[in-house]
Amino acid sequence: MNTPFKYRAFISYSHSDEKWARWLHHNLETYRIPKHLVGTETEFGPIPARFAPVFRDREELASATNLGTTLIAALEQSACQIVICSPKAAKSRWVNEEILTFKRLGREHRIFCLIIAGEPGASGNPETALHECFPNALIYKLGADGQLSTERSEPIAADVRPGKDRKENALLKLLAGLLGIGFDELKRREVRRRYRRMVALVSASVAGMIIASVLAATAWIARNEAILQRAQAVKEAETARQVTNFIVGLFKVYDPNEGLVSKITAQEILDKGAARIEKELADQPATQATLMETMGTAYTNLGLYPAAIPLMRKSLQKRRSLPGDTTAALAQSLGHLGEALMMNGDNDEAAKRLEDALAIQRRLLGNSSPDVANTLSALADVMSVTGAYEKGQAMIEEALRIRRKLYGEVHPDVAKSLADLGVNFGERGDYKQAEIYLRQALELQRKLHPALHPDLSEAISNLAWAYLGLGEFEKAEPLYREALENNRKLLGDEHPEIAVGLNNLAYVLETRRDFRGAEKAYRESLEISRKRLPPIHATIATGMSNLAFVLYARGDHAQAIQMLRDSIAMSRLALGAEHPDVASGASNLAYWLTSAHEYDEAAQLLDEALAIRRKALGNDHPQVASTLTVQANLFVARRQYKEALAGTTEALRILALSLPDDHWLVAMARNVQGAALAGLGRYPEAEKLLLSSLPALSGSPIADLPQRGRARLADLYRAWGKPEEAQKYSQ
Repeated sequence: MNTPFKYRAFISYSHSDEKWARWLHHNLETYRIPKHLVGTETEFGPIPARFAPVFRDREELASATNLGTTLIAALEQSACQIVICSPKAAKSRWVNEEILTFKRLGREHRIFCLIIAGEPGASGNPETALHECFPNALIYKLGADGQLSTERSEPIAADVRPGKDRKENALLKLLAGLLGIGFDELKRREVRRRYRRMVALVSASVAGMIIASVLAATAWIARNEAILQRAQAVKEAETARQVTNFIVGLFKVYDPNEGLVSKITAQEILDKGAARIEKELADQPATQATLMETMGTAYTNLGLYPAAIPLMRKSLQKRRSLPGDTTAALAQSLGHLGEALMMNGDNDEAAKRLEDALAIQRRLLGNSSPDVANTLSALADVMSVTGAYEKGQAMIEEALRIRRKLYGEVHPDVAKSLADLGVNFGERGDYKQAEIYLRQALELQRKLHPALHPDLSEAISNLAWAYLGLGEFEKAEPLYREALENNRKLLGDEHPEIAVGLNNLAYVLETRRDFRGAEKAYRESLEISRKRLPPIHATIATGMSNLAFVLYARGDHAQAIQMLRDSIAMSRLALGAEHPDVASGASNLAYWLTSAHEYDEAAQLLDEALAIRRKALGNDHPQVASTLTVQANLFVARRQYKEALAGTTEALRILALSLPDDHWLVAMARNVQGAALAGLGRYPEAEKLLLSSLPALSGSPIADLPQRGRARLADLYRAWGKPEEAQKYSQ
């Protein structure tokens, strides 16, 4: 089905906010949608490869008396409307008129908002009314007479005000709504990305890394001594000496009599060092810059980005204040800051910093430098995170050409580029191409590291990830086992990387119905998380939920129900009572409680889950339909067949907007609807639905759904007076 609209969206805005309109228009039309989503049918038609064209009016309407035929026609030909919300927009007659016109076309549910300034709902208080950012046409619903009613609406909004959504997240939230898919479909990225850092390092490792950074700086001086003035080289060497002395001094501040030195954490060392830099080296800006950057890099490797980024910013500021602001050292500072920003999710600034670093490196070092290749690789990571996969691919391929020219075919950096290409294709949904590159990377790592090595373990897991994407679980499992065993030997049994590997393995085992093996792996992973994380943590709650599903599949229903209860309680504390994860757990628990005949608690949980999901996701989201189906299942158990029929009818309407006809969720809703019709005595209709739902139920992750579907058919035939047919489905 092709969209009947000329424009995918119409941007309404006050021309005082034109800067934001230009930004939004450009980013919507140039965003590359992940390949695996392209073609998926949604409420707004099949998902395109690009979200274009988008209409943005560039003319002021100050002297006009109405919107005019051009704007009205553009609104009529637009699938959705985006309103840029600010106090200026709230006061704009024309923004209000555009919203009213679009609502009168019957598309009120297709209006999305981007809040850039002001405060939503401020007009309810005379003292704050001037700060209202929503026009009246957004605040109130349209009445049957085509005029605004007194009933307030709940606009769907992304928010780029300070402290709210970052620009990247705001864009993705808008795109998710405009495409009719979940935000996570665009935002989620595979956890095993090459820039993921280890969470814990021992003090000696940090010291070694820092000193290695100093040695690298010294090597840089030696390499460039022929082209730098001798005096400058001596000055830089003195800086490196001071840095080394400072780092060594950090390990002398502890009194062995106060406790075991081995229990000093890396963060404690870094915190003490960072506090001393400003005070003790105020008259040595070059040394300060080097130390701040080095400390910031160490914080980054610990995953402590809020501590890393301010230090790196100060380092960059001091570098720029030194004579000559286009040195390789400045490029290095820009690059390290860019990588830390990327890991913290600040992708716009990360790209800018890395691009600046790349420009300096190309000018100073040429286009075939290893530094250029490294920065291209980091910049490609940012492109992947933001969905610009083709740009990222081109950067990775250039880095690969440079590395092959410098090092030949057998080198760790060549293996890294091959893995980068594989991950790039995998994130686009092209797992066949991903497998080719990831297999090449693994073969190269095996040549480079015949013994154990973290890079080898990562290459093994990357290839297993590609097999998961291809659905070849029998190939993924032994690879995950090999990577896990390697990391145990390298890192011990309680490293965070072991918890990740165990979860990977458990998922494969669960998919293959090896529930005992999956339970063992999930329990071990959960135990590691409990040792290393605070008692109340979302990761622990997720681990408990994973384990609960395996327990239920094994038949230990009582323990599974209690564990899922505990998981939901922890999610409420860790994430807040209205988080979608809470709704997910509540809906799943309600399904189990219905089978256990604990109907009152199930009903309360379903009311909670529906309220959360409708508020967070809107009324037409598949997760809302899923909860409606579980609620209808409860109605059937309580013999409230009319309510069950109404619930499944609404669920099927919602699911038809975004899921294919053979999806297991659609089959589940049809199966429950068949049970409701059977309860109402409408046997032929019930038989048709129950029979047609059986094939797709076999693909459900809910272990008992196929059996439940057959049992319902048996119940139908018994009530219908067809014992032979009943016997057929009772077995």
